[in-house]
Amino acid sequence: MRFFDSDNQVTLNELKEMAAGIFGDLVKGVVDVKREIMVLDAEMHSDEEAALLDSGSNQSDLWGINLHPELEGEEFVEFDSLINIRPSQENRSRNVEDPAIRKRIFEIVSRLVIA
Repeated sequence: MRFFDSDNQVTLNELKEMAAGIFGDLVKGVVDVKREIMVLDAEMHSDEEAALLDSGSNQSDLWGINLHPELEGEEFVEFDSLINIRPSQENRSRNVEDPAIRKRIFEIVSRLVIA
């Protein structure tokens, strides 16, 4: 499991290696939309979520995603995780339902993943 921020980005090749190591075609991740950081490369979103909480993140700012290093554009980021089920934030499914939050996550991921 690794943390990424503006000073420590991840390359597409590193993502491909992470994907090959666990799931083959995807890398699980959790993004903190307030701190603009993410954790990648664990078997479960909940483990990444716990690491971010331990580092000072707030639950309400954390969203689970899957990155597909072989895909491009909007298909690169999948907004699907059990940790996203949050009725208290009007998110009642595994998907990130708020388009503004999805956009924010995509922007953060786009800054933290480099070619």
